[in-house]
Amino acid sequence: MSMQTLEKETIAEAVMELRVRHVKWEADGVHSLTFVHPEGKDLPAWTPGAHLEIELPSGLVRQYSLCGNPNDSCRYKVAVLRDPAGRGGSAEIHDTALTGRMLKVRGPRNRFELAYASNYVFIAGGIGITPILAMVQELRDRKPWHLFYGGRTLDSMAFRDELTMLGEKNVTLVPQDTAGILDLDEAFSRVDDSTAIYCCGPEGLLSAVLAKAEALGVADQVHFERFGAAPKPLVTDAPAEVSAGTFEVTLERTGTTIQVAPEESVLEAIRKVRPDMPSSCEEGFCGTCETRVLFGEIEHRDQILSKAEREANESMFPCVSRAKCPKIVLDL
Repeated sequence: MSMQTLEKETIAEAVMELRVRHVKWEADGVHSLTFVHPEGKDLPAWTPGAHLEIELPSGLVRQYSLCGNPNDSCRYKVAVLRDPAGRGGSAEIHDTALTGRMLKVRGPRNRFELAYASNYVFIAGGIGITPILAMVQELRDRKPWHLFYGGRTLDSMAFRDELTMLGEKNVTLVPQDTAGILDLDEAFSRVDDSTAIYCCGPEGLLSAVLAKAEALGVADQVHFERFGAAPKPLVTDAPAEVSAGTFEVTLERTGTTIQVAPEESVLEAIRKVRPDMPSSCEEGFCGTCETRVLFGEIEHRDQILSKAEREANESMFPCVSRAKCPKIVLDL
């Protein structure tokens, strides 16, 4: 996904235990959580587009975009949409009394960094507004920008008041029940060679935005973040037979060597000796299990790394990627 702006970062951040200061209703089906340090200390700095990995009381690990003020070092804020078709994380957040609870948090980490541009067009669908909100707060009066924000209904669209306060003339709200779907022709009419286009939302919106950008020849100006796996399987960067057999993985920190069978993922093999290995989506799009590669060539099957990062071969996502060679060494 070379159209994403990616950031070099430390792969394994320290785990913090933070207190949920309060839970707030933001819109129909959307609750926000505000985290603070239990001793009142400042929290690690973050930039717009960053996310947190949160370990829920059940042990589930989920990622949520930070949507508070990047200049506020006292608190983190995330917003979560209840997804009836999800994998349980959003339901747990909505149904569990979390106020006052201590939760383990890893991050912040940013793979949706706000790049420099002369002007910006933001396209958000539903809960995809969360990383976009922080970007708009950062830009505010510093750069020209316009936001196209679509949702099922007006009541389901979180942070409407905050956005209009940041620039009412810069925000186009499109509730589908009364206004139909987002008008991408209008959105792209604001795009020129100096425009950065940021999009976050459901897969259908991302696909439509990318198709429109490709047709207009501005695909390299698009930056996006996925909340789910791409609908079509990605082409791997090695023939299937290269990774079909058994190969070895050495965990450098412990000196342990494990065998990865053809029918299992590298992540599954690692968990036989490291059951605490974190993961979330296990489909190669969230980044939770990112691991540094110390030796060996990787067949990258994720939906995160750019072409340049794949060629650099410095990290991999063991939930989906495999070895191109008989043995690899990981920083675990």
